[in-house]
Amino acid sequence: MSRYAMLLAPSANRVYADQASRMSQAELAAFGPVLSSGLADVDVTVLGGVEYLTFSADLSERDIAYVSNLSSAHALFERVDDGLLRPLALAPLARYDSDLITIPKYAGKTNEQFTKLVLNLTVLASASAGRMLDGHLTVLDPVCGRGTTLNQALMYGYDAIGVEIDGKDVEAYKLFLQTWLKRKRLKHTAELVPVRRQGRRAARRLEVTMAASKDDHKAGAVQKVTVLHADTTGLDGLIRGNVADVLVADLPYGIAHGSYDDEGGLSRRPLDLLERAVPQWLPLLRPGGAIGLSWNTKVAKRELAEDILLASGLELVEHLPLEHRVDQGIERDVVVARKTPR
Repeated sequence: MSRYAMLLAPSANRVYADQASRMSQAELAAFGPVLSSGLADVDVTVLGGVEYLTFSADLSERDIAYVSNLSSAHALFERVDDGLLRPLALAPLARYDSDLITIPKYAGKTNEQFTKLVLNLTVLASASAGRMLDGHLTVLDPVCGRGTTLNQALMYGYDAIGVEIDGKDVEAYKLFLQTWLKRKRLKHTAELVPVRRQGRRAARRLEVTMAASKDDHKAGAVQKVTVLHADTTGLDGLIRGNVADVLVADLPYGIAHGSYDDEGGLSRRPLDLLERAVPQWLPLLRPGGAIGLSWNTKVAKRELAEDILLASGLELVEHLPLEHRVDQGIERDVVVARKTPR
């Protein structure tokens, strides 16, 4: 096997950067099953005073395309016998300019690298892992906020569906995306329309179609974003079943997002939300689809989150530890589960 060294990208979030190498080892390990030769000897190595993520493999061109999407990948080198590093060109999925992800700044926004990490883990755990590089997947974020996960899905060339209880967040996302598309001179349509269920207004739906180029638009190679202004625990009849290949959600930390409880009040407790929402989410996920969730372990223990997923008939997917500190009040973790193929 050849030996490789990956230089990790710096993070604007200092706390996350301090934990990036450990997180990257766990993420890289998840890529192993889709690589033609697998992976071995994954470790963190200091070369010339600089920390690298090192591993052994025999990478084909498609394998390099896969690992190029590691959330913290900055540069990839092959380690040659005389101790030198030979640079290899990365080929990440990047259908649009990176400012689609980096421009939005708001309270409660999830770190962009972490969002990409969770999406990667979820796609790689699903039946769609072999199609990760080929587009035509649909990502569902049922607590989408202002759309960080939706925008990452667009960057990958996927379609995206979001659900958000806060109407101001839906309107803010519409304004940002429309403004960004106009500034980039990209063909698109965007419409916010009411949705009726049983003759009564039940939600609002933002519908966006967009294309990465004029040629794509002419060829009908468009992407679609749908965002529902609705309660994620009451989606029956609002989204058709078997629509999503993966579901990715950053559950409320007791700070943002939420759902209505039985008394009509807004609940921001992640396990309450998860228990009420999973029965609504599962019919939307295709057989073999996967769910990737992150949440604050200081307010919800991992075992309890896993119990809810197991009780719903999902299969937990093992990965290396990803628990990490966000700030004084938040310790974040990730759980991934898969819907059994039929």
